[in-house]
Amino acid sequence: MRAPLHRTAPLALAILAALALATAAPASAATVSAAPADDAGPVLTTGSTGGAAVTAGDALAATLAGGSATFYSTATSTTGVTCATSQLSATVLTNPAAPGTATESMTGLTFDSCTANVTGVTSVQSLTVDTLPYGVSIDDGTGLPVTLTGGSAGQIQATAVLNSWFGTITCTYQLSGAFTGAADNGGQSLTFTNEHFAKSGGSGLCPGDGYFSASYGPVADTSQSGAPAVYVN
Repeated sequence: MRAPLHRTAPLALAILAALALATAAPASAATVSAAPADDAGPVLTTGSTGGAAVTAGDALAATLAGGSATFYSTATSTTGVTCATSQLSATVLTNPAAPGTATESMTGLTFDSCTANVTGVTSVQSLTVDTLPYGVSIDDGTGLPVTLTGGSAGQIQATAVLNSWFGTITCTYQLSGAFTGAADNGGQSLTFTNEHFAKSGGSGLCPGDGYFSASYGPVADTSQSGAPAVYVN
């Protein structure tokens, strides 16, 4: 004998409702877990942090951010070569999403209006950085570290041509260890402090070591209209 309809109908409805909930919950969870995350901004931007992305292939340039570029014989002395004018230039290679590391090729680092206070040296003909281009990496981690790596000869090298009491002398120096610095969004600058070069050739009048310090900024994206300043995010 069949049970009365009014008893079975509520039971059937309860079973259907339970099945509906059981099947809906996994589908809802799957939908949430598959939701895409918001895209992160790039490491390098122009105009401000979080501004427009710097494009791979863009040219960057900066001059001295006040002060001078110095190449002293020790980390604590003021004896050596001082240059009132200096400019760096680079090309952006990669600019990934932050957090990350952008890469560049340093294509130029020039010095002018240089003087020397080394005994026996009367003037500076030139101070040049050799074996360009150099690899550059800019990390958006703590301290915004900047690292340069060797060029075509695998070395970062500087050459000073000096006029002395005994004629023209040439002093060649190569980097001892890593060439590192730091970026600063406050002035959109790059700063290098006491980067150590060791003498690799030249006259006995040449100091045995050179410690390079300079700050460049603002770093500008000269490929963009108005050459906006570059920030690290």
